[in-house]
Amino acid sequence: MINQNIQTEVDASYLYEILAKHEKDENIASVFRQMSEIEKSHAIAFMAKHKIASEPFPQPSTRAKMIHGLGKVFGYDFILGLLMDTEKRVSNTILNSRKQLSSDASPVISDTSHVAILRNILDQQSKVAGQDLARFEKRHRSVGGNALRAAVLGGNDGLVSNFSLVMGIAGASQGNEEVLLAGIAGLLAGALSMALGEWISVKSSQELYENQMSLEMEELEVNPKGEEKEIALIYMSKGIPEPQAKEMATNIITDKGKAHEFLIKEELGISAEELKGSAMEAAVTSFVLFGIGAIIPVIPFFFFTGFKAILFSSVLSAIGLFLIGAAITLFTAKGIWYSGMRQVLFGLAAAAITYGIGSLIGVQLAG
Repeated sequence: MINQNIQTEVDASYLYEILAKHEKDENIASVFRQMSEIEKSHAIAFMAKHKIASEPFPQPSTRAKMIHGLGKVFGYDFILGLLMDTEKRVSNTILNSRKQLSSDASPVISDTSHVAILRNILDQQSKVAGQDLARFEKRHRSVGGNALRAAVLGGNDGLVSNFSLVMGIAGASQGNEEVLLAGIAGLLAGALSMALGEWISVKSSQELYENQMSLEMEELEVNPKGEEKEIALIYMSKGIPEPQAKEMATNIITDKGKAHEFLIKEELGISAEELKGSAMEAAVTSFVLFGIGAIIPVIPFFFFTGFKAILFSSVLSAIGLFLIGAAITLFTAKGIWYSGMRQVLFGLAAAAITYGIGSLIGVQLAG
């Protein structure tokens, strides 16, 4: 069995090849193919260090195939965003491992950030114009696993919190009515709280950034030459040679809309695409996701009573926790069984603690 670092490189090579096959722009597709080859060379270097045969080349993991499947549903830009998002979380581990490679191993790029590597490749691609790079920057920053992560974490919050609540009430009381009442109340209270919090978060962000975006547009209209120099400096700070940076700045400044979008992203760290999101839509989504997770431990109490209801609730919740843990591996690159069982263990432990506390309270109240 190959180690995790090798598998990470194999998966990255596989996913970039998928992106290349489905990229309409041949210049960008060429970048993806080069990225795939770079990641493959990393994997071969690791295998040489660990004396593992690189022929046949290892197959992509189940996680990578799952991401490919999700890309078919959500679009292939989703794969790029999720791949980069994952890279940020594992880059330190990869970097430390690469430092251990022997001096006679194949050369590796020291910067483990896919974003930085892609910029370096684009910098060497004479056919990639400034507009293409601006388009690419927009794409890789505007897509990702944020929506999926929100879904996973929202469902997890609902399941764990309501499972613990239901078990606590089940331990303290003898009737199903109390458990159902508490379970439904917990579902509604938690879902409404999540929805309100999401609405306030989105609305506050929009109101906070609108003023800064307006100010940036005013600067662009009043002093376009100064903003052009600023754009060139931003590109230069990324390692792009000064002549090319100035050319790219000249290209992008001709379109005030693109220039404004670039500046608010690079200078202010604001994504205009994200700010277009509906606060109400975010609130409803959070409500639904939390509710789906929260209803799982309550369902058995509609059909069973006593210990049987508690048992079925625990089994159903454990299955839900495992699936959530498995979904989390899309972001962490950990093994499905490891992540899933860890989620089950923590969830059952929290429920057991609240059940025990509930039982103690119930005995004291009965006494």
